[in-house]
Amino acid sequence: MNVPGTGGKSKSVQIEVRKKRTYVKGDPANAEQAEAEAQAEREAEELARREAEEKAQREAQDKAKREAEEQAKREAADKAKREAAEKDKVSNQHTDEATRASQSDRARREAEAAELKRKAEEEAHRKIEEEAKRVAEEARKMAEEKGEEWAVVKEVEDTSDYHVTTSTHARAAEDENDAQVEGDRRTRAVRPAKAPVRKKGNKHSEAKTDREEARAQVRGGKGGKRKPSTLQQSFNKPAQAVNRDVIIGETITVAELANKMAVKGSQVIKAMMKLGAMATINQVIDQETAQLVAEEMGHKVTLRRENELEEAVMSDRDTDAVHESRAPVVTIMGHVDHGKTSLLDYIRSTKVASGEAGGITQHIGAYHVETDNGMVTFLDTPGHAAFTAMRARGAQATDIVILVVAADDGVMPQTIEAVQHAKAAKVPVVVAVNKCDKPEADPDRVKNELTQYGIIPEEWGGENMFVNVSAKAGTGIDDLLNAILLQAEVLELSAVRQGMASGVVIESFLDKGRGPVATVLVREGTLNKGDIVLCGFEYGRVRAMRDELGREVLTAGPSIPVEILGLSGVPAAGDEATVVRDEKKAREVALYRQGKFREVKLARQQKSKLENMFANMTEGEVSELNIVLKADVQGSVEAISDSLMKLSTDEVKVKIVGSGVGGITETDATLAAASNAILVGFNVRADASARRVIDTESLDLRYYSVIYNLIDEVKAAMSGMLAPEYKQQIIGLAAVRDVFKSPKFGAIAGCMVTEGNIKRHNPIRVLRDNVVIYEGELESLRRFKDDVNEVRNGMECGIGVKNYNDVRVGDMIEVFEIIEIQRTID
Repeated sequence: MNVPGTGGKSKSVQIEVRKKRTYVKGDPANAEQAEAEAQAEREAEELARREAEEKAQREAQDKAKREAEEQAKREAADKAKREAAEKDKVSNQHTDEATRASQSDRARREAEAAELKRKAEEEAHRKIEEEAKRVAEEARKMAEEKGEEWAVVKEVEDTSDYHVTTSTHARAAEDENDAQVEGDRRTRAVRPAKAPVRKKGNKHSEAKTDREEARAQVRGGKGGKRKPSTLQQSFNKPAQAVNRDVIIGETITVAELANKMAVKGSQVIKAMMKLGAMATINQVIDQETAQLVAEEMGHKVTLRRENELEEAVMSDRDTDAVHESRAPVVTIMGHVDHGKTSLLDYIRSTKVASGEAGGITQHIGAYHVETDNGMVTFLDTPGHAAFTAMRARGAQATDIVILVVAADDGVMPQTIEAVQHAKAAKVPVVVAVNKCDKPEADPDRVKNELTQYGIIPEEWGGENMFVNVSAKAGTGIDDLLNAILLQAEVLELSAVRQGMASGVVIESFLDKGRGPVATVLVREGTLNKGDIVLCGFEYGRVRAMRDELGREVLTAGPSIPVEILGLSGVPAAGDEATVVRDEKKAREVALYRQGKFREVKLARQQKSKLENMFANMTEGEVSELNIVLKADVQGSVEAISDSLMKLSTDEVKVKIVGSGVGGITETDATLAAASNAILVGFNVRADASARRVIDTESLDLRYYSVIYNLIDEVKAAMSGMLAPEYKQQIIGLAAVRDVFKSPKFGAIAGCMVTEGNIKRHNPIRVLRDNVVIYEGELESLRRFKDDVNEVRNGMECGIGVKNYNDVRVGDMIEVFEIIEIQRTID
């Protein structure tokens, strides 16, 4: 090191820096104890090593010995078998020879066994020596490989700071003392682990420090790799598939089935393909197919009916009730204007017929009448052809059918249909021959005509009673009632009067003030106000009941028709109404039925879409008449819908985009505007909001109260949508007598008009030997030198044919016109 000296000269000075070592004089007793511990540790290691070698040697000897013994036993057994076989060959020798041979064989076997045992011991000893040599060789190789590392470790230990004690705290104290003496802070990088400062008396802190030291040693330093922890989670894939209990309903999708079996959907599809069934992931399959697939894949299948809840709710009835006699339910059926409602009007002594629009019964009227001989419930059905479904429903809900036939009119189409409904429902028929007071009445003619359809009078040996009545004069009414009650006695009608009620919906509609209203005919039990009713897709608690006169009633027994309020929606006519115990279960059953109906409807729509697609591909463009239909009662909606759908043809189809019960609302008007539909109201009107939309969108709104008028006007609208039909009509015929050439028109045919009139600019045909050779247009028509528009029969004229010059003498020119014929729906 150069330092400035005197006289501006520098001189070199050598400085020697020596590291100070601090030796702490230890206690002799501690040193001896440490030496003793080290000696004991070395001896224990040596002892453990010797024991391990001895154990390995013993195991090797035992193993070799066992192998030798097993080998000897096997060889001895094989040899014994061979000797036994040889012994069998010489079994005919004398006993002495056999005995001597057996003794010599036994001695030989013993000698051979001793020799085998000696060889086995030698082999075991040899294997032990080879194992010992192998272990020694591996130890020598390890010493050569690790020698350099051990030397480096020893050198580090020799050159590092020497600490008397192994305690971390004592080492820190020594280092701190060295730093103070040398005047410089000692780095701690050479220490094996950083010793954090512990709080005195804090056991948790000390334990944490010890844990950190242990972790640092395990990691082998800052950059060491972390060993895998036993706390790390691991997932072992199961060796085999898990068999599950799969519950399958009546229908299930492929995706749901795969989910229940906890497998992929593709595996289910593959299994179905093996069984010969093709399906997509979202396709619905039946219960039987799903069962086959699940069992094929090794799962246990449990079949479940989806309507179990429905069956349980419907079967939870009162069973201890007693049957009592009940009033008959009588349905009056017949053709239009044969006097059904007038007959019922006379029986009830009210004016019902005058209230019907056009004299036609638009929906079922249900009335119960107290007569001198007991109570009778009447159902009045429409006679128009459109109300087929309502007549069938009336026949199914009844006990006796009164077939009204006009004596002056005889059997008509709806009369025949009523007979068919009654026979299908297996209901007895009582024939009321009405209008017998008219001069032209012929009751015997009615009997003869009905005989063709299986309705035979009692006086002719049949089972049907015929009663001649006159609804206008009132004659024969008592005889008719007696016939009804007599027939009821024969049927022995009975029902449970006390208990939970059940019945059938005769009619239903939506009332603006009261909500959904259903006319229910009670069949069994007693319907009370407050009962919970399950009715088709709807349910609810009976909030109010009214009879046919509009009076509030609290109960209704068997054969009594009542209007009930409180349902969640408008039920379909013909639905069974049943009183249940639990409203929650009733709601679940109603929702289940709605879901099933939605599935069926969706499947039907998909099928019809596919069919329509193929039909449209083959038939071409088809016009559609869209209709939004609203009516006062459900039965009228059904009847009108069926009648309109029957009007559809191959060219024009009626499409009912929306229908319902109640007045025309804003939603209906919006739907009609969106689908370009006609709004049809049957005995209903549009509200104020709907009228605003109708005026804004200029929609076609039509009101009707008689079904005849509705169907006729829809027919007219459909006729206007038909493509017109064109017909060619020949108006004139001219014979070519001569041909002239004209520079302006080319060939001019000089003709004589033989039939009709020839008109200018009309289409023509040129005929040669009655064969059409050209079809075009008549361009020029002249009489002498004047252009004329028309030439009559018997006159001569000159005809110029447009773009055609091959006219010859003797040709015939046929002039025709195309007439448009307006088509109509039959």
